Amino acid sequence: MKQVVVVTDSSANLPANLAQRLNIRVVPILLALNGQSFRDGVDITAGDVYRWQRSNKQLPTTSAPSIGDFVRVYASAAQDAKGIVSIHLPPKLSATYSAALAASELVDGTPIRVVNCHTVAMGQGFVALEAARAAASGADLDAVVARAEVVASKMTVLATIDTLEYLYRGGRIGGAAALLGTMLQIKPILFVADGYVDVFARPRTKGKALRTILNRVAEQAGHQPLHAAILHAGVPEEAEELREQVEAGFHCVELYVTEMTPVMGAHTGPGVLGIVFYTD
Repeated sequence: MKQVVVVTDSSANLPANLAQRLNIRVVPILLALNGQSFRDGVDITAGDVYRWQRSNKQLPTTSAPSIGDFVRVYASAAQDAKGIVSIHLPPKLSATYSAALAASELVDGTPIRVVNCHTVAMGQGFVALEAARAAASGADLDAVVARAEVVASKMTVLATIDTLEYLYRGGRIGGAAALLGTMLQIKPILFVADGYVDVFARPRTKGKALRTILNRVAEQAGHQPLHAAILHAGVPEEAEELREQVEAGFHCVELYVTEMTPVMGAHTGPGVLGIVFYTD
């Protein structure tokens, strides 16, 4: 029996091979599109969502997994572990954390700790990865939670976005609301801090935005070992170009390209490009 099993949700953007290798259980968030309900990453792909957004004015809607969804995953994980660490989006951004917390109180016999990762996308994924790596090394429940919290505190998410329309219509615009009305003139860089979306910089072109993002990575990382992921929404060629720049410019100990899952893409729209990173 394993000491600790890690659970997260599909908004973590975890590459499937990594989740499988480290025995991370992923609970799908739900997405409603054209009158049908889909499980994020199971019944629908990110490309499906971006094509819909480009051709339709109606936005997909998203909802957290149910308490029952979490209970089922926890009950299954409890058969293999002495403890469970469940890592999720900040409660300011999603009801997923609350559903996980409520479910954790319904499973008897196995301690469950629900962790707010304070970040999004592969930022959440990195927190889950490091927690699972700690668990695989034999760390106990408290040590796995502590590792997750340390990595969460280091995470930086920076991304340039083509339009604020989707964030605005989805109610998740936060401090970026100040940019409404100026989007024709700029390609803003947004960051996520403790569940809020805010503005990092306001360059006028996407090229300048990406240079600004890379400069920020250099300021924070220097020559330190870098854990990074390129995130994108329907722009794989641009993401690969950015990956090559990051690989050439930094000491990367791990570097991934992750397409934002359908649920994340539903709130940002197509065209997002950025980087998630932390240093040792």
